[in-house]
Amino acid sequence: MTQLDFEAPITPIPSSQFQPSLTRRYRLDRLFAFAALTATLLGLLVLAVLLFDVLRDGLPRLSWDFITSFPSRRPAQAGILSALVGTIWLLVLTALIAIPIGVGSGIFLEEFAAETWLAKVIEVNIGNLATVPSIIYGLLALRVFVRLMEPITGGRSVLAGGMTLSLLVLPIIIVSTREALRAVPQSIRQAGYALGTTRWQVVRDHVLPIAFPGILTGTILALSRAIGETASLVTIGALTFIAFLPPLNPITEGLRSPFTALPIQTYNWISRPQPAFHQNAAAAIIVLLAVLLCMNGTAIYLRNRTQKLRND
Repeated sequence: MTQLDFEAPITPIPSSQFQPSLTRRYRLDRLFAFAALTATLLGLLVLAVLLFDVLRDGLPRLSWDFITSFPSRRPAQAGILSALVGTIWLLVLTALIAIPIGVGSGIFLEEFAAETWLAKVIEVNIGNLATVPSIIYGLLALRVFVRLMEPITGGRSVLAGGMTLSLLVLPIIIVSTREALRAVPQSIRQAGYALGTTRWQVVRDHVLPIAFPGILTGTILALSRAIGETASLVTIGALTFIAFLPPLNPITEGLRSPFTALPIQTYNWISRPQPAFHQNAAAAIIVLLAVLLCMNGTAIYLRNRTQKLRND
C-alpha cells in the first residue's frame, strides 16, 4: 500500500441517508410513549370508577357500630369486628413468620451460598414459586398445616392461616431481598474485606443498611398481597360467620381458635342477594383499604426514614 492510499480523502456519507431511519425511530418512540400513557390512564380510570362505586355504596353504611359489631343475619345489625380482628391476627403472624425467614433466606442465597448447581436449582424454583396461584398454596396448607400438623395448629385455626399466607409471600420476600442485595455496589464489599472484616460483618454493617429500603419495599408488596388473599383461606376452611374473638390469654388458645378475615366476610356478603348486604360488603372493602393504606404508610415512612438516616 502506497503513501497516497493513506492520504486519500475520506468521502463523508450524506446525512440525508440517515434521516429516514432516525425519523422512523423517533416515530416509534413517540408511539410507544403514547401507548404506555394510554394504558396507564386506562388503568387509573378503571380504578377510579371502582373506588367511586365502592365509596358511594359503603360510606353511608360505615360507622363505629359497624366496626365494633359482630356479623349477623340481619344486614342492619351486621358488623366486621371478628373479621377485622382476624385480619390483624393474620397480618401480624404473616409478618412474624415470613419476614425473618424470607430475608434470612435471601441473605444466605445471595451473600453466603456457593454458586453450585443446587443453588441454581433453588433459585429457579423460588422464582417459579412466586408465580404459583394461591389456590395451590391453599391445597398444600390444607394437607400439611390443617391435617398433618393439627396437634400443633389446631386444624382450621389462626395459626394455620398465618402459616399459609407466610408460605404464599415467602418467594416474593426472598426474590426482593436478593435483588436489593444485588443492587449494592461490589466495591463496598471489597472495601470491607480490605479492612480485615469478616463476610458477616460486611453484610451486617455495610450491605444490609444500604439494601434495607429495597427489602422493605418487597416486604410491603408481599404483605399487601397477603392482606387481600381469599382463595387460600377458603381452601383451608376459614369460616364466614364468627361471633367471637380469639382469646389473648393464653395466646396459644387464640392461635388455635377458628377465624375469619375481611376478604372472607366481604365474599360472603357480596354473594347474598339482598342489596343491604352489598352495602355492608362495600363498607368492609373501605375498612380493608384503610388497613392496607395504614400498613403501607407505616412501612413507607420507615423506608424513607432509613434512607434519610443513611444519606445523613
